[in-house]
Amino acid sequence: MSLKEPGRLRIHKVLRTKLILTHGYDGNHDIIKNIDGDYFSILIDESHDISIKEQMVIAVRYVNKRGEIIERVIGIVHVLNTTTLSLKRALDSLFTKYNLTMSRVRGQGYDGASNMRGEFNGLKALIMKENNSAFYVHCFPHQLQLTLVAIVKNHDEIASLFYFIGILTGVVGAFCKHQDMLRDEQAKIIKKAMEDGELSHYGVLLYLMVLFPFVINVLVAICESGASSEHRVQAKDLLEKLQTFEFIFGLILMKNVLGVTNELSQALQKKDQDIVNAIELVRISKEKLQIMRE
Repeated sequence: MSLKEPGRLRIHKVLRTKLILTHGYDGNHDIIKNIDGDYFSILIDESHDISIKEQMVIAVRYVNKRGEIIERVIGIVHVLNTTTLSLKRALDSLFTKYNLTMSRVRGQGYDGASNMRGEFNGLKALIMKENNSAFYVHCFPHQLQLTLVAIVKNHDEIASLFYFIGILTGVVGAFCKHQDMLRDEQAKIIKKAMEDGELSHYGVLLYLMVLFPFVINVLVAICESGASSEHRVQAKDLLEKLQTFEFIFGLILMKNVLGVTNELSQALQKKDQDIVNAIELVRISKEKLQIMRE
């Protein structure tokens, strides 16, 4: 099938799902074998797929036979809704699939800045009711940047900024992959970002600014030759939004704010944290943010 044929995105989504399920099946049974009925912790976050469906991402943290701490994703589960009971049913279903028991859970951690943080609090309580040894572990080091973003999202314009960026990454990414539009230098930038690990909010904003002209060109291309009228209308709306003063101002503002705290955020995520250095970075970050306010 030609990459330009209508429906290619739909087929791609099906293939993508099959690949995830196949990879998950093979890899997850090795993970469960390594846990070998021992104690483990669960880490849960929210995510969206390319069609913007709600998903719950579930990872396990355990100590292998060599005494090494291992973290592995064991499931990406679609949820019909994000109520506490729905999330608990999805988690129970995954546990049943891999013959895991809640009684062996000794820790639970969540993205506290998540859009589903209220439901996660409810899920945490349900797990604790079932197993009072499943202690809650605060993901503080990872949360600094997430918390900043969650707070500023109380401002409608900033909330709108991150909302449209979330849609933008899916639309542009899918179109580029199927139209083979990424140039060598752009591919290298994205490849490096992926190799460095999951992009932070700061990383996403930074790369969007670097690739902004290219993103605009891609949206124009989708407006002209999108696979469906829905794709073309969506691209047109994004194109208009990206060129407004409010979006550009918000993009630059948040890039600068998160840039100030990025070094501190990175330092807090290191395994060998230097508390003296971290305190100094907190002081420097506060001073820089105060200067920005003035």
